[in-house]
Amino acid sequence: MTPQTLAQRAYAQSAASTRTPRDTEYEAISKITHRLKAAAARKASDFAGFVQALHENRRLWSVLANGVVDSDNALPNELRARIFYLAEFTEQHTGQVLASKAGVEPLLEINLAVLRGLRQRGTA
Repeated sequence: MTPQTLAQRAYAQSAASTRTPRDTEYEAISKITHRLKAAAARKASDFAGFVQALHENRRLWSVLANGVVDSDNALPNELRARIFYLAEFTEQHTGQVLASKAGVEPLLEINLAVLRGLRQRGTA
């Protein structure tokens, strides 16, 4: 093993340990949002991929909802309630999207707003 390889591994371990839960949330939401946006653009040619992206987004919001109902969650109650409401909306709206009764744009807008909030709170 070369010194360069050892240094890269040591740095990678150090960099990974400095990640905050907020960074992890941001990355997960960002990835799912990008997948959903890309899948929506090719919905006509890859409907199964679109459905999978919707499912991933729905699952993400289910995890977020479960997190905010946990009594150990340190977020303010008002913010927890808003996140839970958004999870409920996402669940219902996803069903409407799958039934071709609504568009995917509100789901993307919600995710992007949450990403902006995570970035702003992270720099404050």
